[in-house]
Amino acid sequence: IVILLCSTVFTLEENLGITVQKMASVEAKLETCNRQAEELKKTNQAQDEQLKVLQETTAISQAKVAFSAALGSPMGPFQQDTPLKYERILSNIGSGYNPATGIFTAMVRGMYYFRYTMYNNNSGQPNSIVSLMMNSQRVVSTWDTEGNDNHDSATNAAVLQLAAGDSVFVKLYANRVVYDDGYYYNTFSGFLLFTL
Repeated sequence: IVILLCSTVFTLEENLGITVQKMASVEAKLETCNRQAEELKKTNQAQDEQLKVLQETTAISQAKVAFSAALGSPMGPFQQDTPLKYERILSNIGSGYNPATGIFTAMVRGMYYFRYTMYNNNSGQPNSIVSLMMNSQRVVSTWDTEGNDNHDSATNAAVLQLAAGDSVFVKLYANRVVYDDGYYYNTFSGFLLFTL
């Protein structure tokens, strides 16, 4: 009985040792799995961030911005410098141009092309001076003074680098006029060349 009891104790000790070894092996594997899971979590977060950047970049690079608008009626003279409100919308892809204010606001950072045309019939009216403005800075201008002829037109254009939120508009200077009617002589147009 003693030998049997000793043999049983020895077998139990052996089994316990094997179980402890197996448990240590399982714990090591579990620790390795936990480390790998954390690494995968970090990799997944980094890939999510990269995907978000790619989606934003794709949306920006696919931005479509183009507008063209006309006056349709005489403007001025006003007591102060005034943005011209081109209320006749010919096109406004991307909705960057606001006819209520006469201001184009860039939705994306990029290079833009703008053009405007000024017309005055000068039949006893004050002369015309208008400028293309970027935010509050004058970019280019056109002007017309009263002379021997009665109908004058001028056009100017610029390629501008804009940040999202920058504004562009055409300013009519104080005590000046532009003439227009249903033939839409005065226009303001712009479009995105490419994003930056």
